[in-house]
Amino acid sequence: MSTEPGRERETEQGSVGGDGRSVEAAATGERTNGLVYVEDLSVSYPGMDESVVDVDRIDLPRGEITALIGPNGSGKSTLLKTIATHVEPDTGSVFLDGQDVAEYDAKAFARELGHLSQEHECPSAVTVEDLVFHGRYPHRGFFDKPSESDRKAVERAIELAGIETLRDEDVGSLSGGQKQLVWIAMVLAQETDVLLLDEPTTYLDVRHQLRVLEVVRKLNDEAGVTVGLVLHDIDQAARFADYVVAIDDGDLYDWGPPENVITEGMLADVFGVDAAVTTDPDIHVVPKRPLD
Repeated sequence: MSTEPGRERETEQGSVGGDGRSVEAAATGERTNGLVYVEDLSVSYPGMDESVVDVDRIDLPRGEITALIGPNGSGKSTLLKTIATHVEPDTGSVFLDGQDVAEYDAKAFARELGHLSQEHECPSAVTVEDLVFHGRYPHRGFFDKPSESDRKAVERAIELAGIETLRDEDVGSLSGGQKQLVWIAMVLAQETDVLLLDEPTTYLDVRHQLRVLEVVRKLNDEAGVTVGLVLHDIDQAARFADYVVAIDDGDLYDWGPPENVITEGMLADVFGVDAAVTTDPDIHVVPKRPLD
């Protein structure tokens, strides 16, 4: 969906129409280079008359960070859950590296894609290191002891998340920001090619928000992991993401590089705010007032 139906622009992905789908791909049936993409996707929940998500095509480009933005209730989290196979779509398909995710068995899928939702709980007496080891479950049999490769993956995840000094602490004794880094370390220990994070910075102070996003960027830079994450802070989305997907009431409004998507028009249409957007030297959004 777009305020200017049929408009096109040039991006690194090729010409892109107002519905966010590659014009060439739509015309020829060819895929873009999205490691993860959805097609003709409609998702609803029991008892609802309307779809929560209804999109023709969304790509998470291979080796890039893609931020999903939109107001509360716009369908961002539902989209991530659907990609992660936690929610079954009414129609349409989700593809991972060209294969329908419905064709994967659970462990094989978990070796390829890691997902951290907003809701995560564990017994408070579990240590940080034990929780991070739980991220190795796709690589082990039920009764298998941790292997050397498991230990190396856990050490790397703990180091990358910067939680070395917390490894022996009980998770229940940690602050909110520390817990979030531990959960991220657990997902990193899966060593997947794709990482989905649903609002990883929500309720964190600025220091821990930046720490989480720096971990994500480092993982992307060093390992080439494809990342899709939901962010509420539009400035952070512009700063840390290579691509931005703007979702409005379950529909795709626009997608592309931040400078193409984060505009005053998009903020008015999608978020209902009058805002100024500056781009020199970086994108910065200054909200002025809500629109009626």
